[in-house]
Amino acid sequence: MKKWFKNNWFKLIAIVFLLGTFGSWPYAYYQILRWVVCAVAVYSSYFAYQLKKISWAWIFGIIAVLFNPILPIYFTKEIWQLVDIIVAVIFFVSLFILKDKKIHKKNRKEHN
Repeated sequence: MKKWFKNNWFKLIAIVFLLGTFGSWPYAYYQILRWVVCAVAVYSSYFAYQLKKISWAWIFGIIAVLFNPILPIYFTKEIWQLVDIIVAVIFFVSLFILKDKKIHKKNRKEHN
């Protein structure tokens, strides 16, 4: 469990930020959200590529482009809320699908 959390805490933070968009926040929150989600998506894309999960690498790459803070993409609030939910679900699902098998083999050996 500790290894799992150590390898996924950044996705959990991104999920919290994404679901937090349903509150009433100042504009700065959404700027920070872009930086956080973009960074997590870039890292997740790299991690997925290392695991040879190319489709997941592309998905995270698209998320990084969508949330990039340098050249922002603008949608209405309603569309962004839908995008935020979809991206939060993608990050959540990836917590269970993108696993480093080396880490899990090592954990099993430690517990036996």
